[in-house]
Amino acid sequence: MSCSCFGVSTADSKGKGNRASQKIDGNLLEKTKQISFNELKKATDNFHPSSKIGRGGFGTVYKGTLKNGREVAVKMLSTSSKQGLREFLTEINTISNVRHPNLVELIGCCVHGNNKILVYEYVENNSVDQVLLGHKIILDWGKRSAICMGTARGLAFLHEELVPHIVHRDIKASNILLEKDFSPKIGDFGLAKLFPDDITHISTRIAGTTGYLAPEYALGGQLTMKADVYSFGVLVLEIISGKTSSQANFGGSQKFLLEWAWQLHIEGRFLELVDPELVEFPEEEVMRYAKVAFFCTQAAASRRPLMSQVVDMLSRNIRLNEKELTAPGYFQTSDDGSRKPSSTDSASYQMSSVPVTITEVTPR
Repeated sequence: MSCSCFGVSTADSKGKGNRASQKIDGNLLEKTKQISFNELKKATDNFHPSSKIGRGGFGTVYKGTLKNGREVAVKMLSTSSKQGLREFLTEINTISNVRHPNLVELIGCCVHGNNKILVYEYVENNSVDQVLLGHKIILDWGKRSAICMGTARGLAFLHEELVPHIVHRDIKASNILLEKDFSPKIGDFGLAKLFPDDITHISTRIAGTTGYLAPEYALGGQLTMKADVYSFGVLVLEIISGKTSSQANFGGSQKFLLEWAWQLHIEGRFLELVDPELVEFPEEEVMRYAKVAFFCTQAAASRRPLMSQVVDMLSRNIRLNEKELTAPGYFQTSDDGSRKPSSTDSASYQMSSVPVTITEVTPR
């Protein structure tokens, strides 16, 4: 097995210690394809700026074509990770085995000097924020609802079916990629395992997506799968409205999307939030999706559903138990720069262990 992509020279390999290191690396990556640094340079025209298709807190992404003709997305990871090579390769080996129609596939990796590179399948239609929120393409309700459903199924798989479970930590419109038929694929689902907490927080702030953060995570660092559920709820509201959650300019005041959506809901005017580009849409179904989003963004994490429940609520024409629906939670930055929880019902931020029933099956 060639280890050139791990930056080990022929001369170095003469040492006994280096031979042992190569053997460990090879064993760790027995299920992950190793792609040489030279091939990735050729694939991306030496990582030319014209090949760049994205950038975030985790690193820069380039579009490339491997020598076998396959188009790929090449992610040059940030050097901020303090993780050692062995730990990094162990995690890569774990996520390389994950397969689901709504998750971006990891094709291979390369480590060259200080560079750690992941190679993913290339997803043709960019991301939800570029396509929908950027108003590049008008998507009908059928495509929007399919994006919500596919993303929910992908998250349910990560949270409940995959062992060990994975909490994504950075669900947002730019991490939901769209295939040719606009089917969604969740990207960067494995990077949460490869980077420490502070890197994810930095990534979220840089991306300007504070509106996605669950209050208990943003304020106290309490990370559970319910933080992903919260972010998903915000994403659903974005898909319904065609607007971004990162700008606080709704309702003629400094309100974030979630805040404004809830106000319209309690005033019986929620449909005013629906994207005006949606000329025709099923009002009852859109309202059901909106209520699911509000259940997902409840202030107390324990009141949010599991993603498998979300899939059920979105896919079936069921009546939601709205009596259990309280004001969503969010946090805002005060004038002195500190963060504080906020809600139209301030008491609802208190954590609760009381189980709630959020759905009732209604025969049709």
